[in-house]
Amino acid sequence: MSVPQRDDSALGILMSFGDHLEELRRRILLGIVVPVPAAILLFAFAGHIRSFLCIPLVDALLANGLPGTLQVMSPLETLMIDMKLSLIGAFIIGAPWVLWQAWLFIRPGLYQHERRFVRLLLPGSAALAIAGAALLYWVILPAMLTILVGMSAPPATMATRDAAATGDAAALVAAIPALPVLEADPANPRAGQAWINTTAHAIHVAVPAGEAPGADGAAAPEVQIMALPLTRPGEISQAFRLSEYLDFVLTMLLCVAIAFQLPVAMLLLSWTGLVRAEWLRTKRRFAMLGVVLAAAVISPGDVLSLVMLAVPLYLLFELSLVLMDVATPRAVARGTVLSGTVTRMRGGRATDAAEGDE
Repeated sequence: MSVPQRDDSALGILMSFGDHLEELRRRILLGIVVPVPAAILLFAFAGHIRSFLCIPLVDALLANGLPGTLQVMSPLETLMIDMKLSLIGAFIIGAPWVLWQAWLFIRPGLYQHERRFVRLLLPGSAALAIAGAALLYWVILPAMLTILVGMSAPPATMATRDAAATGDAAALVAAIPALPVLEADPANPRAGQAWINTTAHAIHVAVPAGEAPGADGAAAPEVQIMALPLTRPGEISQAFRLSEYLDFVLTMLLCVAIAFQLPVAMLLLSWTGLVRAEWLRTKRRFAMLGVVLAAAVISPGDVLSLVMLAVPLYLLFELSLVLMDVATPRAVARGTVLSGTVTRMRGGRATDAAEGDE
């Protein structure tokens, strides 16, 4: 029986300890080539990233009849947030490059069959993290925030106009000036004009902002739009702080990305022999309980977000059972996971040479 040999072709020679340190230093220097410039570049677009992350909350506020605005409480708050977002974005963008440099460092010390395990786990882990983040942003966050904002929003104060009213009361109401009610700002407002923007839930006022060259070259007055948010009267005034909301979103994204690594963790446990798919199938009720508990820890507490997290996590548990049957250690080592899966889908029995672990 032949013993598998490591492939040292990437380096050409067996490296000494000093050579390993020099190679490690080289890979670390190459690893920061992408993240550092990416952080500088992303800082110029940090405002767009910030606005993108705020869309779910702004939509939730507008859906509940509230102005879609957030507050900052210090002059440096927005700057610090933009720096944080640029660093986090650079880490995410540079992660594939950094992992590639780490892979180039450890690859010469691995057997060919050992490399196949890494090639299966790393792309799978990245795909699961992206899927979890997308599910949270486009599905879970909008529904969750709409419910949470609506729970603390004061009830709407309704007033009905009595067309038959007469006397002093009717005269008083008729004397109150009325603002135009528009769904969007007018194209060419004049300074001093005001209107109610029903889309933004705010009173917009056009104020002078100097002069600008007109079409004929003459100076023309220029105006800018100022806004006064409209809130419902009540004992609770909802004013969300930008930094606290973004910290909440980023924490949720991190937790969901980690929770979606469930198939990777279960696959690793099965490869080490600690768990088997047959045994896990008999413990589905306990798995469901664990999934619900994990979703309860991640979610902010409302039932809807708990269910919306628990369902995909349990589906990932079922996916893990399938992967444990298909991606057996021998099948991964031989590189026959795909061929074994195709054989199963065609209704045939995967042989030891094709699948590996029969």
